Order: sequence, then C-alpha cells, then structure tokens
Amino acid sequence: MKPSLFHSEESSQPEGQIIPSTSLHPTAESPSVSAPEALDKPRSNCAIVGVYAHPEAAKLVYSSLYALQHRGQESSGIVTSDGHNLYRHVGMGLVTNVFSDAATFNKLPGNLAIGHNRYSTTGSTVLNNAQPFVVSTKHGLMAVSHNGNFINSRSLRKKLEDEGSIFQTTSDTEVILHLMAKSPAPDIVGRLKDTFRQLKGAYSLVMMTRSKLIAVRDPRGWRPLNIGKKGQSWLIASETCAFDLLEAEYVREVEPGEVIVIDRHGLRADFLDEKAERAACIFEFVYFSRPDSKIFDENVDRARRRLGKNLANEHPAQADIVISVPDSSNTAGLGYARNSGIKFEIGLIRNHYIGRTFIHPDQTGRDANVRIKFNPVKGVLEGRRIVLVEDSIVRGTTLKHLVRMLRKAGAKEVHVRVSSPPIISPCYYGMDFPTKDELIANNKNIEQIKDYLEVDSLEYLSIDGLLKSVPHEKGGYCTACFTGRYPLPPEETIYKLEHGSNKCNC
Repeated sequence: MKPSLFHSEESSQPEGQIIPSTSLHPTAESPSVSAPEALDKPRSNCAIVGVYAHPEAAKLVYSSLYALQHRGQESSGIVTSDGHNLYRHVGMGLVTNVFSDAATFNKLPGNLAIGHNRYSTTGSTVLNNAQPFVVSTKHGLMAVSHNGNFINSRSLRKKLEDEGSIFQTTSDTEVILHLMAKSPAPDIVGRLKDTFRQLKGAYSLVMMTRSKLIAVRDPRGWRPLNIGKKGQSWLIASETCAFDLLEAEYVREVEPGEVIVIDRHGLRADFLDEKAERAACIFEFVYFSRPDSKIFDENVDRARRRLGKNLANEHPAQADIVISVPDSSNTAGLGYARNSGIKFEIGLIRNHYIGRTFIHPDQTGRDANVRIKFNPVKGVLEGRRIVLVEDSIVRGTTLKHLVRMLRKAGAKEVHVRVSSPPIISPCYYGMDFPTKDELIANNKNIEQIKDYLEVDSLEYLSIDGLLKSVPHEKGGYCTACFTGRYPLPPEETIYKLEHGSNKCNC
C-alpha cells in the first residue's frame, strides 16, 4: 500500500471536527487473522517511538520499532514531517512485513517522525485501527501513537457522539484526538491538559505536528517511556533497547504526568494538572520488557536476577539442575541458580521463527503449539531432578504441556518455581490478561495448581519478595494483577471486557 500524504491545506476544518487519516484516505479492511489458541502468557499491547531532527528520521523509527517488536505484532506504522506535509505508511503484520520495500522510505521524507507497533486483544483486526493516526483540526495537522488503556473512554466516546462527533475507529486513541480538537486552549500543552482532565487511565503517547515532537505519560506512570539523544537528535521510545540499536544515549525517563515538547527551541517540560501516587506496572519487570532495556530507571535484567535470587531464598529445592522457560524466565533462572548453588542448564530450546498465526497442518490444539515452540534437551534432562523457573502462570495449560514434555525427555523430578506471585485478577490498564474466571490462581490454591500441573512441587515468589526486587526511589508500583487492589476503579473497562470488547484499545 502507498503511504498517505496529508497536505497542509487540509488543516482548515470546521471548529471541533476531526478527520482521522482513514477518512481522508480510505483503506480497505485487511483480511481477518484467526490466531490459534494462544500460548499461556499475557501480552503487551503497543510500542511507541519518536525522532526529532534527524535527516533519516523514518529509518531511525523503523529500527526502533524493530527493537520493540515484542510489544506489538499485529500492525506497524510510521508518520513523518518535512515541515510542510505529513506522510504516513501503515500496514498489518510485523515491522519487516510492513516496511519490506526499501522504496517506502523514499516516500517518508523529513527529519521528524513517530511510529507505532500495535497489539490488540481480539483474534482479528482491521487496518483502520493501525497507528499512528493523522488528523486535521482547526489547530492544524497532528499525528499520534498511543500505548495504554483508559478507564472512562466509553462514557466520553458516547458523550462526543451525542454532540455530533463521528468516530472512524474502535480505538481509545481517537477519543484523545476528538477532545484535543474541541479544546479552546491556544497551544498544544494546554489542549493536552484539557484532554487529560477528562480522560483517566494508563497512557503513554508520542505526538507530532509539522514541527514539534511531543511525549506524554500518565500521572501514575503505568507504562514506561524514555528520552534519548543521538548527536543533536532527540528520541522517545517505550524501552531503551531501541536507543541501543541506534547507538544513542539514554537521557532519562519521561516522568509520570510529564508533557515533553521538542522543537527548534530545544526540549521543554510541563506537567498535567492531575497529581497521583506512582503506580508503575511491575509486570513490565516480570515479563513484558526486554531484559536489555532500562525501564522506570532500572535495568530489567538486574531486576529479574533479583526476582530469581529472592525466589531461591524463599523456596529452595533439592535438585540437580535449574532450567528456565525461555526467553523471559532466563535471567530469573540464572538468579535462582546462582543463589541456590544449583547449576543452571539450557533444558528447553525455543523456536523463534514461528508467527502468532502458525497452525500445525495436522494438529491445531495447544499441545501441538507448545511442541512447535519448545523442545526439551534430552541429554540435559535425562535422569535429573530439575527446578523449572517460570516468570508467571496465567491459565497453566501451556506449563502443564511443558512438564509432560520434560518428563517424557527423562526428567526424574520437576519442581516449578515462579518468579512472581499468583495472578488472581485481570489487568485493566493496557495488558492482555484473561478474564478473572480463566486465571488458574483465582480458582485453585497452590496445592491444587500443583496437582493440575503434575509437578513434584510448586512455589511462587511472595508479594514482599517481588517488591524487594525492584527499586522504590521514585515511588510505588501497580500490583493489581497479584492483589486485586486497583489504583483506579476500572468499572467501564470491566463493562467492555464483559461485552466482548478489547481490554487494550490503544
């Protein structure tokens, strides 16, 4: 598909009206993608990236999105500005698929760009929801990429529709744009303050006009968002591994509630009106973020090793080797092994070359999907008592199949140690968790889960051990999935979930 060109003259629209990119340049829905039964892991939703003042801004955003592919695999997109026009290219699939034609970058000129990798929680998706969105309002052209979930978007969307607003997508991001379009504030910071006096929830944003790059993080700091620099160019990214790929310098994180504006005058900071205690998502450390990233001002690898260390202190085991469920449990497994004195071995090999939509031609069940993704190393496992370190257990179905595979490969005993507490509640702030009834720890106690998994022993890290593994200099964390205590009431999000809508609507 061709990138969409948004000419500057399209900015003169009636007051309060917003025209999403999809209405300016209609695109057909992509074919529905029916995924097989998902493996037993919660999933992240989106990656966001911004680049200011670099002659190859689109290519830098592309590389950053590639580094952040783990945060969203359903669609990808880039918008650029040459100071006069905005240029957009989005598509369904992985970054490499969407930008497979090198000539695409010739159609994305300019030294200012933002990008987005999207993950939604439905089995099918449409191109209209692919970001970044580009809109034209009375204030001019604007593009936005969003990571998060709002708890009151449903009521605000209805109010806007009652007032005559027309929505082109099912994304919460469009609510942001309508509210900004209606704001009477004379500058973009004022319009953002007006918008987020009304919208509540978890959000990190990168936005751009023809000449400015803007970053916004919610007052509780749920999702990570970081500032980097490469020479005289400024960078924004969900995780710092994107900066590493670009050989760029990490400057600092965007503070909770902070609004960053970068233009020819440099970087300026302001803050939203709402004040709140920090509630950074602790599950970013447990599973979602890459181990080579720095989030919430802490290295993920270091935090995960502490998770493993504290797990070994709390729940030792009599075993011959420690193995992990690759890849997210590797560093916690290393921490467990080092602190317990038990040798760490590679006992499971993960196939990194299968997509989310792979379906075995003969067997489409979960067992086949697990065997396609993981293979035990018989020479390591045979006749040995093993500690299997896993970062989390959601439904437990995948782990049950893994345990059977380990035993079939010759493991004498299997002792499972989980480097996080039992997950008892869904996430309503932008992570894809199953419903409460589907969470195994909500329905069974630890002994019952042990029996279900068919393991010799099962132990979880305590809440106290989890919190001791992460830094607290900058404030607290959201632990709602482990405790059921939500920093913001999620009533509207519960409604969306119960009525079959996405939990993550960014």
